[in-house]
Parts: sequence; structure tokens; C-alpha cells
Amino acid sequence: MLHYGAVTTEAHTPFNERLETIYNGVLALMQTYHPQAMAIEKLFFNTNQKTAIDVAQARGVLVLAAQQNRIPIFEYTPLQVKQSVVGYGRAEKKQVQEMTRLLLNLEKIPKPDDAADALAMAICHCHSAGSLIGSLG
Repeated sequence: MLHYGAVTTEAHTPFNERLETIYNGVLALMQTYHPQAMAIEKLFFNTNQKTAIDVAQARGVLVLAAQQNRIPIFEYTPLQVKQSVVGYGRAEKKQVQEMTRLLLNLEKIPKPDDAADALAMAICHCHSAGSLIGSLG
């Protein structure tokens, strides 16, 4: 792990501006760290359609940024992430966070929760798709 965090937006900012902030933030991270892949949560629709549509749009700008930078995109379900990190697909969020902390040898559980979720997603991708980490020297 080189870095973790979250691209955040102000609560009362117009949604289009929030999407632009997310896009620019992730683009800057891609240009700084040159990732070999993007692991992203596979979308599933819950009961709140407004939230699902907003999440889908935010996800879309992330996918666009990766595509424009020719970064391969891999999708995983929450069940796959939990299985990969904890060994149990129905694990509680706190269990996933604690195992993420242990696997990455961190002093504390990463904050905000979105950063911890992203790190768990990265661990899942490393387990699922392999990694070039061992070939770096």
C-alpha cells in the first residue's frame, strides 16, 4: 500500500459539481500513482433508487477516468470482498475493517470507512487477479 484516503465533496454542493470533484480527484491519484488496475464494487440496486442512481453516476466517472487512462477495471461484489479478506462472505463490516488493518499491518482501522472499504477491495483484487507486487524490485 502506497497511500489511502477518500475523495470527498461538500454536502450542499450541486451534484454535477460533486461528480466533477470526484473525477478530478481520482484522475489526480491515477496520474500520481499510475495504478496497474482499478477494483470497483459491482453495482446492485437496493430499495433507494435515488441513492442507487447517484452512486451509479459517481461510479461512472471513476470508470471513465480509468478507461481514459487505459487502466483495466475489475468488479467485485461485497460478498467476494468479505470472502477474500475475512474468509467468510457474510462477515460484519467491523470484521472486514479489522482484517484489512491486520493484513496491511496498520496501527488503526483506516478512516473514513470508504477508505477502509477501498483497501479491502484492493486486497480482494490482489487475491483474485494476482499482482505484480512480487515482481517489483
